[in-house]
Amino acid sequence: MANDLNQCNFIGRLGKDPEIKFLPSGDQVATISISVGWKGKDKEGTEWIPVTAFGKLAEIMGKYLKKGSQVYISGRFKTDKYEKDGSTRYSTKIVADRMQMLDSKGSDSGHAAPSQSSPSNEYQQPQSQHPAGGDFADDIPFNAHNKGMAY
Repeated sequence: MANDLNQCNFIGRLGKDPEIKFLPSGDQVATISISVGWKGKDKEGTEWIPVTAFGKLAEIMGKYLKKGSQVYISGRFKTDKYEKDGSTRYSTKIVADRMQMLDSKGSDSGHAAPSQSSPSNEYQQPQSQHPAGGDFADDIPFNAHNKGMAY
């Protein structure tokens, strides 16, 4: 597996304001969904990409992103398996480790970019900020069965 790569990159717009929750440790978890348009030879459409971020990146998302904000997201693809109503279900998302806000200050979208107190509109999650693998997933009530996955 030394040659494997799990990396996803998207540019899209938020469908709603970020949802912020907290782990028992006090770390923040942000959940967003971004729309990504595509065009084919005879078709076009929109995909909705669910994105989750932890720690400082989640805090920044909650503070600066709003519905309609345009962002670049980089992260890894993750599928969770869970049971509901007696059947096995799967949920797929991107676990973000990097985000860049693409809206410019004073843009007509009405969504504020970071103020002067923020040094950059780009943030990369330090590796030490990701929750470690193990049983921390049991502490996330809205994210089932992701034990053993390192963020």
